[in-house]
Formats: sequence, C-alpha cells, structure tokens
Amino acid sequence: MDTDTVRDMASFHPELLQLPEVSHLALKERPKMAEELYFQWLSLPETGKLVKSLIEDAKSGSPLNAAGSSSTLNAATNSSLPSKFPAGSAPPLSPRSTSGSPRFMKRSSGAGLSPFGSPLKLVSDPVKEVIPQFYFQNGCPPPKAMKDQCLSRIDYLFFGNMDGLQIQEFKTVTKEICKLPSFLSSSLFRKIDVECTGTVTRDAFIVYWVNGNMMTKDIATQIFTILKQADRKYLTQEDFKPVLRELLATHPGLEFLQGTPEFQERYAETVIYRIFYYMNRSGNGQLTLRELKHGDLIAAMQHADEEEDINKVLRYFSYEHFYVIYCKFWELDTDHDFLIDKENLIRYGNHALTYRIVERIFSQVPRKFKSKADGKMGYEDFVYFILAEEDKSAEPSLEYWFKCIDLDGNGILTANEMQFFYEEQLHRMECMAQEPILFEDILCQMIDMIDPENESYFTLHDLKGGKLSGNIFNILFNLNKFMAFETRDPFLIRQERENPTLTEWDRFAHREYIRLSMEEDGEDASNGSGDIWDESLEAPF
Repeated sequence: MDTDTVRDMASFHPELLQLPEVSHLALKERPKMAEELYFQWLSLPETGKLVKSLIEDAKSGSPLNAAGSSSTLNAATNSSLPSKFPAGSAPPLSPRSTSGSPRFMKRSSGAGLSPFGSPLKLVSDPVKEVIPQFYFQNGCPPPKAMKDQCLSRIDYLFFGNMDGLQIQEFKTVTKEICKLPSFLSSSLFRKIDVECTGTVTRDAFIVYWVNGNMMTKDIATQIFTILKQADRKYLTQEDFKPVLRELLATHPGLEFLQGTPEFQERYAETVIYRIFYYMNRSGNGQLTLRELKHGDLIAAMQHADEEEDINKVLRYFSYEHFYVIYCKFWELDTDHDFLIDKENLIRYGNHALTYRIVERIFSQVPRKFKSKADGKMGYEDFVYFILAEEDKSAEPSLEYWFKCIDLDGNGILTANEMQFFYEEQLHRMECMAQEPILFEDILCQMIDMIDPENESYFTLHDLKGGKLSGNIFNILFNLNKFMAFETRDPFLIRQERENPTLTEWDRFAHREYIRLSMEEDGEDASNGSGDIWDESLEAPF
C-alpha cells in the first residue's frame, strides 16, 4: 500500500481509528472506506467477545470492567490494523484512558465523567427555565400590595352596610375605588347586581372588581366592559343612554332641564350622535374598544364629571352646542314633522349650498339616512350633516364631503368632477354680480393649497394632510364661505390666532349661540314675557 493510501486512512472517523484531530470534511470525502473499516472491526472475534461481556455485565447489573474492556478493545483494534496497513506504516493511536472506548460506554445516571473515563464530556441536561405567565384571559391579576390596599378601602366604604349599598350610596365606590366618572355609577351598579336586588354587597363587588381583574385594566377597557352587552364585542347607541340619563339627573349644569323631559331626551340623543360621528370611524354604528381608545371620549367624560359648567366641556357634552344644532334643525323643519327634505336643506346657511351638493347628500352617498321616510333626513342625519358642514377640517367631515364629490366612487377627485360642482358656483357668482373666477384659475389655487402627490387628481390622503383642505369643499359648493375665504376677514383671523385650540365647529357654535340668544331675547321683549315654552310650534328654547 503506497503513501497515498496511508494518507487516506488518516482521514477516517476519529472514533474508528482512534486518531488525533481529524477534519470532518476529509472524512466526508471517503465515507464507504470508513464503513468498510468499521464493519471489519466488528467482525473480529475479540470484538464479539467484548460486546458479549459488556451485555452480560449490563444484564447482571455488575460494574463494568473498565481495565479489561480497555485492554480487549485495544487488542481488537491493534489486531485489525495490519489488515489494512503494511507493517510499521500504521499511524499511531491517540492516547486513551484505561476506561475503554466511548462507543461502548454505559451512560451514568448522574452528572460528571463516564465510568470509562472518556475525555469526551457528557452533556448535562438543560436547565428548565420557568417562563412566567404573560396572557390572562380575564386580565392580569393585581399585585398583592394593590389588592390589599383596594380591599382595605372596600372594607372602609362597606363598613356598617353588611346588607350592601343601594344605588344612591354606590356612587362613592364608583368615584373613590374605581376612579370612574360618577355618572357611570348606575351602569356599574346594574352590571354587578345581575339579580336586580337593588343592592350590591361587599362580596359581590369584590368578585366583579377585584377577582375579575377589572382594577388592573385601563379606564377605556373598564368603561367598555361596563357598558357593552355580554354577548357583544362593541358598543351601540343604546348602551350610552343609561349614562346620559344619569348625567342629566345629577350634573349641576343640566338641572334646568329636569322639568322638560322631552328636551332631556333630545340632548341625550345629540350627545350620542356626536360621539358616534367622531368616534365610530367605520360608520357601522358599532363602537369597538380600539375606536374608544383612539378617541377623546374618556377625557371628555372625566372633564364633564369635574366641571360644573357643562358648556365648558366642548367635546360632545356642551349644552350650547346642542342648543345650536337643535335650533338649526327647528328652523329648517317648517312643518315640524321632525323630517327635512331637499327644499328645506337648500335654505341652510341663507342658501349657502348648491343644488348639486344637496342632491348628492339626499342620494345618501356620504351616509345612509336613518329616517324611515323616503327622500327625507331625520334629526340624526341632520346632526351628521351640520357637523360635517361646519367643521370641514375634521377627518370625518373630509371623508363625508370627499364621497360627495367623488362621482364615480374610484377614490380620487379629478378636475372634471370638481368642475361639475364648481360650475354652479360660477353661475351664482355671475347672478350676484360678483367677478367670476374661472375654474382653471381656481384649480391652480387648490393645487397650491393641497400640494397633492399627483397634480392631476386629489386623494383623501392628500386632503387629510393639508391644513386648508376644508376650503376646497367651500370653493366647490358653499358660496358664502368661499367668498369669506377670499376676502380673508381679519377679525376671524385674529380670533383663530387667539384660540388655536378651538375647532371650526367650536367657533361656529359659539357665534350661533350668541345670535340665537339675542333673537330669543328680542322675541321675549316683544312678547312681554320670558316664557317661550307655551307655543308648541315655536323654537323650543
């Protein structure tokens, strides 16, 4: 056998030939020769005797004869080598301990080296790392310190009331322990008092609030859980009615309405419509927890609970805002059937709107009417309209009017679509002896205002990214606001700079409330009476 063959033998598996460090890549080059060598070693008589001896020792449970095994193994190995290597040409064996080959090693149940003394270390069992629970179906349980503190406070408030607290007494628990607005007290009370016994005991409250892990949830999730029906994953308008009833019954800023239940109901409806207009962005009437968390309703509720003047709570709850909306509806609803048709709506804002945009509104493209009467909008539909008309900078308003102008519904506003609506504006300017502005000029102005990604059309994304987007719609179908924008009233500009936090709707409602109040005062003076509730067909305020 030549030196090349010897070099090939040196590349076999180290456990077969007991060779020092051998590259695994070299072994892969001649796998068949390695197998042949291994099977030849197994066929030796000494190897068979060694295997039988080890099997008998294992069956009898006696300790293995390490020294004997080692000598037998070495003898078997040494006797097999001359069959492949010429005398004196075999590579030397690697140094081994007297414990024998690790191939026949019997694994010890304990940690440490094998009984054969092999230099190959046994891999110890991996340490099991306990991963703490991170998902809780009913919410994360409270820490012990928080739970103990809460239980102590519960014991204090329920002390002396072993039979439980009634609904009037429960408000303290809602405010001090649950940290929720007080006008949610009735809803929370009824959520716990499922048997309608009229009382909530200490144990029943602990089961719901502490054991149910309600105390560790964020306030939006708490309110959502309290108000929603058990079989639903969303809130409806009906779910907010108990909250508004308690607000009307308990808030000092709404006491004057207690003698007029009809207008209490109208106020509650208006607040709910406003909530769903701004919060329920999908427009399906199902307010999800995600929508609730992304909106500002929770902050408005907390503000209403702390502020005695309800008119300072501009978001949703202001009575003055309700007054403006309701009176505007009352002015247009000439027959007072609580429905508005096209001819009624065209009079809005002193005939500010074009016929074409009114047609689009009544085609129910931006929003399906809730009224049952064909071709007429109800009070809820009007609330959505007036919020969209007077606050065009808000995202729900931009979406409302975008759908109106997008005639083919392809998600973009082209020059032809905008020109279709502007033609009527141009005609009205000519009739009013105003200097007409050609559409080509006004289109360049709108592009400069919006700076769209593609100047050949506007997308909803383009409009939502601009501060002057609302004026685009005024240019297309509201002549009064278009002319006001062109003249740039310095008084209005100064007002906006003085109160940058106020929205367009806030400013409009404030101006209109003052105007309506002055008109009402004038009517009172001319009638010689301060009572305006006698005439059923007169504006109700």
